[in-house]
Amino acid sequence: MIEQILTEIDGKMKKAVDALTRDLASIRTGRASPALVEHIKADYHGVLTPINQIASISIPEAKMILIQPWDRSSFRSIEKAILTSDLSLNPTSDSNVIRIPIPPLTEERRRELIKLVHKRVEEARIALRNLRREAIEKLRQTEKNKEISQDQYARASEQLQKLTDGFIEQANDIGQVKETEIMEV
Repeated sequence: MIEQILTEIDGKMKKAVDALTRDLASIRTGRASPALVEHIKADYHGVLTPINQIASISIPEAKMILIQPWDRSSFRSIEKAILTSDLSLNPTSDSNVIRIPIPPLTEERRRELIKLVHKRVEEARIALRNLRREAIEKLRQTEKNKEISQDQYARASEQLQKLTDGFIEQANDIGQVKETEIMEV
């Protein structure tokens, strides 16, 4: 019973850390990355669709993103979606592709992005602590139902705390790596 609860929470915590990784990948650094634009949704025949589902995204050089729409009718909506996003990017297009040059970040923008990274990491830590609380409630309930002893409950709680600490440490490390990326000139 205890192993089942711990295994379930371990999986949920891994998903929370993976979500943080994906979330931080969409924050702009000085380098081009497909993750910057693939989550942006463009109007495609009346439906908001992520760009990566209506175009191919490539990185021909370190500071350039190249988007090649599969349907030429989606050109304008992709450009508009990128312009209205909070990334501060200015796409240019010719007849076949949309080019997005990645300008260097200003010191002020870097500080804003670092604050955003801290906020997202804190949200992930809160999610992890909420998962721990959920697991403790399940353990408490199983102890209350006399399915496990108090000693087993105490050991399981200790294991759960170690598990949570490990995942919080991972989230902090991911945040530190992203912060280093942002501060790179």
